[in-house]
Amino acid sequence: MVDERTISVYDQQSETYRDLISRQSSDPTLLAFIRRIKPGGFVLDLGCGPATASAAMREQGLRVDPVDASVEMISLANDTHDISARVATFEDIDVESTYDGIWANFSLLHVPASDFARIMSALHRALKPGGIFHLGMKTGSGAGRDRLGRYYVYYSEEELIGILDSAEFDVIETNVGEGKGLAGDVSPWVALSCLAMK
Repeated sequence: MVDERTISVYDQQSETYRDLISRQSSDPTLLAFIRRIKPGGFVLDLGCGPATASAAMREQGLRVDPVDASVEMISLANDTHDISARVATFEDIDVESTYDGIWANFSLLHVPASDFARIMSALHRALKPGGIFHLGMKTGSGAGRDRLGRYYVYYSEEELIGILDSAEFDVIETNVGEGKGLAGDVSPWVALSCLAMK
């Protein structure tokens, strides 16, 4: 289920968010993800925002399918990169063996806990056997809204690995760190690189 209050924040803050992302240095987890995808591979950028990551992937020869639930983010992505980004929610991903990779970088943290395992299974189906799944999440416990009104659900690294295992993903690399987000808070995070097992 889409949290309309969260989407509204992204609609209102799309340019601020783009500027925040553009000031960040090259993401080593993104570069590692790109290296794991076969040349010319097809990648879903799930919750693409201003499509900064999609543009970087396209520059490296990958075919990209950038999607986001925020209309304003999609408009900004297409105006900036001419990248055929489209409006779609997590619930709209209903394909089988389509993508060589899925990049879900700090987007699935907005999914209600009751829906999270089901979304993971749908993303597994969307990947080709052996496809690469990147999951970036803030870590912690519980759920709630940040000062901007966005809804978050927090998991520990161990909880995420367990959920991924149940959805038939094999975690092949883990990175942890902390960073400042749109709300201005510094939060711990984990980035998990996974293989889709069949």
